[in-house]
Amino acid sequence: MYKRQVNGSEGIAVGMATSIPPHNLSEVIDAVKAYMLDENITTAELMRYMQGPDFPTGGIVTNKDELLSIYETGAGKIKLRGKVETEKGKNGRTNVVITEIPYTMIGAGINKFLTDVAELDITSRNAIRRMVNGNHIHVIVNCAAYTNVDKAEDDFATADLLNNKAVENLAIVAKETDATLIHVSTDYVFQGDRNVPCREDWETNPLGVYGKTKLAGEHSIQEVGCHYLIFRTAWLYSPYGKNFVKTMRQLTSDKDTLKVVFDQVGTPTYAGDLASVIYQVIEENQLYKEGIYHFSNEGVCSWYDFAKEICDLSGNVCDIQPCHSDEFPSKVKRPHFSVLDKTKVKSTFGITVPYWKDSLQKCIHELKQQSAY
Repeated sequence: MYKRQVNGSEGIAVGMATSIPPHNLSEVIDAVKAYMLDENITTAELMRYMQGPDFPTGGIVTNKDELLSIYETGAGKIKLRGKVETEKGKNGRTNVVITEIPYTMIGAGINKFLTDVAELDITSRNAIRRMVNGNHIHVIVNCAAYTNVDKAEDDFATADLLNNKAVENLAIVAKETDATLIHVSTDYVFQGDRNVPCREDWETNPLGVYGKTKLAGEHSIQEVGCHYLIFRTAWLYSPYGKNFVKTMRQLTSDKDTLKVVFDQVGTPTYAGDLASVIYQVIEENQLYKEGIYHFSNEGVCSWYDFAKEICDLSGNVCDIQPCHSDEFPSKVKRPHFSVLDKTKVKSTFGITVPYWKDSLQKCIHELKQQSAY
């Protein structure tokens, strides 16, 4: 970002370099600060901190609020988001001065730090601070959760620690560092007693400890006041870890008959599809579109339908019969209808959501490839 004359009035022009600067962050900050404060520093001198022959300009902003809302996008470009203050210039005009400029690569080379509990304990706020500050992290994607719905009923403390208190820790550090927190939540925040897809603005009413602690985590993020995007999803599966797809593949291979509930209806979500949307939001620098969004694959099915499709695509032979939920006693009542309305996420980010059967086919193909080795 730099200052220039525009139609006789001063403003801040938003500029982008074509690749990451060769110098460190402090040098870039110092250079832009100096340019903002000293009319004698030319654009060409500032550009020596940025690789690439061009320094294209974007929109002109003339006040603090506009500058704070600017997020430039584009593959291979640098995002600058400034904390600013105003001061009176020599000519009596009010100048907008950048006082801090975090940056991150968009598209051409996002630095990623993938952590599990061994690398980062998110129940420790200080551990999060060390990770975020030590690596100049500007986007935190939280996929961690206590997801054992039945066990959560007997272990509220652990569920709340992971689904709420740890999330609050992430939000606090995100606010301290002006980072954006992207958090994965659940359809279980809804009661699931309506036969129409759940919208983001619906009243929440979770039925069990899992849903209640996940909702508490959402509220903690909002109360802390950091930059955030929350993606509620449902029926997640992938080729990795424990999930319904992998369990059904094994059961329908080992058993001749099987019962699966048909009175719980929703939409499966391939974790790869959710990850792609989150990555797109980061890569295209749409982080300013803060709020709560719903994402699952397209379509509707019961767990019975889901199991049948898994069995068929896996090439297994098993007699799967539908049954009612009360045939499998549980400590927690699950939503009977938790299809998520994806109108908002599709219109906001311009995405096309794959049909659940198509994504399931991709996942099972990958699982077959894994088992071939």
